[in-house]
Amino acid sequence: MDPRLNFYGNTVAAKFSKHINSAGTVVSSSSLPAATQELVKIRASQVNGCAYCTDMHTKDAGHAGESSVRLNLVAVWREARVFTEAERAALELAEQGTRIADAAGGVSDEVWANAAKHYDEDQLAALVSLIALINTYNRINVIVQQPAGDYQPGQWG
Repeated sequence: MDPRLNFYGNTVAAKFSKHINSAGTVVSSSSLPAATQELVKIRASQVNGCAYCTDMHTKDAGHAGESSVRLNLVAVWREARVFTEAERAALELAEQGTRIADAAGGVSDEVWANAAKHYDEDQLAALVSLIALINTYNRINVIVQQPAGDYQPGQWG
């Protein structure tokens, strides 16, 4: 399968990607735990049906030392006992933030308050930014039908 558009080889797309990648650097260098960042990226990518990002972030997380058990259970995190309460709060915020169109009112006050119990203001800002960013990447890859499976850990730096 070939993508509809070579997004990563197009001049306009390359300029756009440069800017959103800079935003990604702000988030990745924040105090939000790296494991939480990967779990959020994986879960949002699963919800959005983005095979490319799911492939990328599960491989990157595994390469960084995340266990296969936790990676395999991200899709069913509510029933899994392998995630901390803070990670559960981040995953719930990621799901509600990703499914805004599915729920009148967007993210509930209860979900926000739970996240705020576990993360300080800078971490919350990073978490919200990360959710917005991964949703952007997911949409690009789903729209252009970017194929998955060939990603190598660290491929994009």
